[in-house]
Amino acid sequence: MSFVPVNPRPFLQDLVNKDVIVRLKWGETEYKGRLVSIDSYMNIQLSNTEEFIDRKFTGALGQVLIRCNNVLYVKAADNAGEGDKDTKMEG
Repeated sequence: MSFVPVNPRPFLQDLVNKDVIVRLKWGETEYKGRLVSIDSYMNIQLSNTEEFIDRKFTGALGQVLIRCNNVLYVKAADNAGEGDKDTKMEG
C-alpha cells in the first residue's frame, strides 16, 4: 500500500459538515461525529459524537473539542474502510 501525503488544512476543510472518525494517539480511542469546525491550530470540534474504545461503542458524548496534539489521524466516516482518505497529524 502506498501513502500519498496530504496537506491537512484543505483536507479537513473539505470534511466540515461531514461525518468523520478521529483516532487519538493514546490507546485505542476513536470518536465518530460531524465535523463542525477546525481552527488555525487544527483543534477539532465535533457534534453528535460517539466514543469507541477498542472498536466498541462506549457512549454518546454530543459536542466535543479535541485538542490537535492528541490526534493520530482523521478520516471520512463514509470511507472508513479505505486507507487513502486518512491524514496523519503529528504534533
